[in-house]
Amino acid sequence: MTNTADLPFFDEASGTVRFWVVIGERVLGASIGKLALHHRYRPNVQNDDALDTFRTYQADIEAAVRRRFAQGSLEP
Repeated sequence: MTNTADLPFFDEASGTVRFWVVIGERVLGASIGKLALHHRYRPNVQNDDALDTFRTYQADIEAAVRRRFAQGSLEP
């Protein structure tokens, strides 16, 4: 995934960071809400940037996606 279209981005309409995770030979689309990011990772910060928060905790978030996929969750 080297295409700039594959980079995480903040989608204003849905209020989520959209991103992709490679699992084996699959590339799964995933998203996480701005409010979820704020409450999980930066509850004491005001006006935090969702994309910045995502990038800071990206490894943890991607690991959660991999766990959920392994447990049978489907791509949204």
